[in-house]
Amino acid sequence: MILGIIPARGGSKGIPRKNVKMIAGKPLIAWSIEAAKMSKMIDRFVVSTDDLEIAAIAREYGAEVVDRPAELATDEATTISALQHVLSVIDADTVVLLQPTSPVRDEGLIDRCIERFQASQADNLATGFICKLKEYGTYYQRRQDMEGFFYDDGNVYVVKADIIKKGTLFGKKVERIEITREQNSEIDDNFDFWMNEQILLKRHAE
Repeated sequence: MILGIIPARGGSKGIPRKNVKMIAGKPLIAWSIEAAKMSKMIDRFVVSTDDLEIAAIAREYGAEVVDRPAELATDEATTISALQHVLSVIDADTVVLLQPTSPVRDEGLIDRCIERFQASQADNLATGFICKLKEYGTYYQRRQDMEGFFYDDGNVYVVKADIIKKGTLFGKKVERIEITREQNSEIDDNFDFWMNEQILLKRHAE
């Protein structure tokens, strides 16, 4: 089974109540729920949360909710621990991790990632872009001459469940999929929030 998981704890610090804050007319988490619902390849998807308001909004938008224990929703708790908890409740072969802090996704992106993951027989896959950022004073090339490296943008991850159960998101065979710049932005602060809202408003006005 392919299981989609949207982890959304209530105690965000950078932007308080971030996952339920309205963005382009909907709570932030709603964009990821609707993306999961549009997937033809995800068999089942859930929102993992410790928060009653997030749970209520998730259900309102059609998501199944897995109640996350408080000890797995602290600032120190990891995403891996939240995923492992879901897998202890609902077993699966493959996990599709959709972070609500990445609300901009092309229609069909999730299924394209799953298809690439399956075709390549990968252990894990991530979306991202080629990053050419270097520390000042450490490079002497023109930017266009730099080789760069693949940076995972947090939008979509596809991972074998057995790997997550072992406590990691990475196996021996790693697959990558580059996506458009509009989809690369992850919301960490208020500027990110504003920028993502402008992208969503533009895309959904077209």
